[in-house]
Amino acid sequence: MDKFHSPVLLKESVEHLITDKDGAYFDGTFGFGGHSRRFLEQLSQNALLIGTDLDQIVFNQSLENFSQDSRVRLYNFNFTKIGVAARLESVEGFTGIFADLGVSSYQLDNEEEGFSYRMTAPLDLRMNKAEGIAAHEIVNNAEAHDLAKIFREFGEEIQSGYIASLIVKQRKIKPFKTTTDLAKLIEDVTPQRFLVKRLSRVFQALRIAVNKELDSLKEFLEESVPLLKPGGRIVVLTYHSLEDRIVKDFFKEEEKGCVCPPNFPVCNCDKEQTLKIITKKPISPSIAEIHENRRARSGKLRAAERI
Repeated sequence: MDKFHSPVLLKESVEHLITDKDGAYFDGTFGFGGHSRRFLEQLSQNALLIGTDLDQIVFNQSLENFSQDSRVRLYNFNFTKIGVAARLESVEGFTGIFADLGVSSYQLDNEEEGFSYRMTAPLDLRMNKAEGIAAHEIVNNAEAHDLAKIFREFGEEIQSGYIASLIVKQRKIKPFKTTTDLAKLIEDVTPQRFLVKRLSRVFQALRIAVNKELDSLKEFLEESVPLLKPGGRIVVLTYHSLEDRIVKDFFKEEEKGCVCPPNFPVCNCDKEQTLKIITKKPISPSIAEIHENRRARSGKLRAAERI
C-alpha cells in the first residue's frame, strides 16, 4: 500500500531534521514510514525513532513493515501524546521532532477510507474510525449556522452560509450517507470552473472539524518544545494556510524573548526564547517534485531549533 504514497519534501526534511546520528527522533504522522525510512538511513544503530499514527489500517501495515528494525517504536495514537510516547520509551528529550500534516495518497485513493469526494464511500472522514463523530453526523444534525462556521473557518469557503442552508434543506428530504451524496449537492449549484476548489474546501473543512486537526496541531506544538533537547530540531510540513499560519505564529512566538515594554527597567514577563527559526520563509517543493507528485504542490516546510 505504501508504494502509492510519495513523501513530500523528503530531501529537505532530512536535511533540516537530522543533527545527531545517535539521537532520539519522533515522527508524529508516521503513516507508511515514507519520511522515517529515509531518516533511518541517516541514523546509526544506536538511534531511536518513535512513530505515531491514528489510522488503524496504516498503523498495522507499518508495524509489520518495520518489525525487523529494533530502532523503531510505533504507537496507534494521536501525535498530541508525544509526552506519553516519550515516557513509555524512557526518552528524556528528542533530537528531532517531525510531522507531515497532509492526508496520505493511500487515504485519498482508497475508497474504503472515504477521504475523497471523487469516490463513493461512507461520509466519515475520521482518521481513526473508532473515535469521535463521523462527518455524516455533523452534516445531518448540526445547525445551519454551525455548518456555515465550519465551512468558513476551516475551509475558507465564501459561500459557507449558502452551502449550509442547502444541506439543511436537503437532509429533511434524505439524510446524507455517502461522500457522493454531499458532492452531488455541491455539484448541482456550483459552476464548473469553481467546482474542484469548492468541493476541496468543503471536504477539507469537514475533515478538520471531525478530527479536530487545528486544536491537535496547537497541542502538539506546545507539547513538543519542552521535549526537544537544546540544538534539537522541529520540522513541520503543512498543506493549507490554516495549518501554516498556526506553525508560523507558534515558531515566531517561541522565538521571542522578553515582551515587556521598552521602558520597563526590569523584565516582569519572565518570557524566555525557546526556539530559533531555521526557515525564515517556508520551503516549497521544486518544480521537478511537483511534476513528479502533483499533490506536493501546496506543501510548505518550516523548521526551528531548540535554544
